[in-house]
Amino acid sequence: MEMEQGTLPGLEKLLTRKTQQLRFPRLPIRLAVVCFHFFWHDSWFQVGFVLTTGINSAYVLGYSGTIMVPLGWIPGVLGLIIATAISLYANSLIAELHEFGGRRHIRYRDLAGFIYGRKAYSLTWGLQYVNLFMINTGYIILAGSALKAVYALFSDDHVMKLPYFIAISGFVCALFAMSIPHLSALRLWLGVSTVFSLIYIIVAFVLSVKDGIEAPARDYSIPGTTRSKIFTTIGASANLVFAFNTGMLPEIQATIKQPVVSNMMKSLYFQFSAGVLPMYAVTFIGYWAYGSSTSSYLLSSVNGPVWVKALANISAFLQTVIALHIFASPMYEYLDTKYGIIGSPFSIRNLSFRVGVRGGYLTINTLVAALLPFLGDFMSLTGAISTFPLTFILANHMYLKAKKNKLTSLQKLWHWFNVYFFGLMSIAAAVSALRLIAVDSKTYHVFADL
Repeated sequence: MEMEQGTLPGLEKLLTRKTQQLRFPRLPIRLAVVCFHFFWHDSWFQVGFVLTTGINSAYVLGYSGTIMVPLGWIPGVLGLIIATAISLYANSLIAELHEFGGRRHIRYRDLAGFIYGRKAYSLTWGLQYVNLFMINTGYIILAGSALKAVYALFSDDHVMKLPYFIAISGFVCALFAMSIPHLSALRLWLGVSTVFSLIYIIVAFVLSVKDGIEAPARDYSIPGTTRSKIFTTIGASANLVFAFNTGMLPEIQATIKQPVVSNMMKSLYFQFSAGVLPMYAVTFIGYWAYGSSTSSYLLSSVNGPVWVKALANISAFLQTVIALHIFASPMYEYLDTKYGIIGSPFSIRNLSFRVGVRGGYLTINTLVAALLPFLGDFMSLTGAISTFPLTFILANHMYLKAKKNKLTSLQKLWHWFNVYFFGLMSIAAAVSALRLIAVDSKTYHVFADL
């Protein structure tokens, strides 16, 4: 549905007609056009690229160290494949509920509130906020690490520390957030992001293969004491599901053209087939090349021409800036809606609002990232306290509640098993992640230069 700026009354009439056709609840229509957050607009292929951009962000450069090193070859490979399958399954459950009850639920919390009530709406929004905040914090840590890696290639004076690069990264992310008003406006940038992803993935892959061929036999044993291995294994299980985490599937699905469910399934199939191959390649090759000494940021381990490594790190930094915007968009949309931002996205009032509010939000992200720059620990904690509940526990229970009269006893038993299993995993992973952060906090001081 195409929209022209400055025609809000006409848009409201058009959206009213559309919502009546789709049997929407009579919510304020301005929610649908706030700051031009477009709905019903994008092709399944564009949405598939949004999802693929998320899973092939610079986070893939950490999975060799944060997933494979704590798990080893067989559990690591099997775990990643199983996590792919269950993540596709859980996301498909949410996708099927997008039009549940004869209305289209454009936010995760809207769907939860419709099924459970107002308290669930607030709880789901809280989980989402924590999830997206943690992901964004991790992105800023990644961006800072990439910038520091570029600096280290050309200077060994150690004057510039990681917290400085994190601060620079946060500033650049804020500038990008002020320039891109909504998720659908990322169209061109999605292509740019894909190019950046291919650069650092190809460089990391090729240099890892080169190092692996030239290196002596590697040690693939899982490091640590028996007690620490237990905690790191549990933490790595949270990293497995974090790899496919969005926590905002209904918000992304809200942008897709009709037919909504079938188009979203096409996007998910694209994400979990062609989309996961680059991630698999970098994760497995990185671990093969460096074994248990693999860094939590793979480009810190590779050897090669300085200009090639610099290109890869700069690409990782720029792609992170774009990917962060995807995961920050629900918060931006919420703030725009709450404060009634309407009209041209680039009017003085709206631009000033984005400078103040989005800039303030990312300032908090940046401060936390610089204070505790433990990337692997953040991934584990995010997986534990938000990915497990949002993507697996809530998805299965909502589907069970929504479809209870259409499910067989065996299907109900399966969904209840998932609810309890992932509930226990969430608790265990949270304890493990908090322990890892406590241990690292004792080893490194705040604002550490890792």
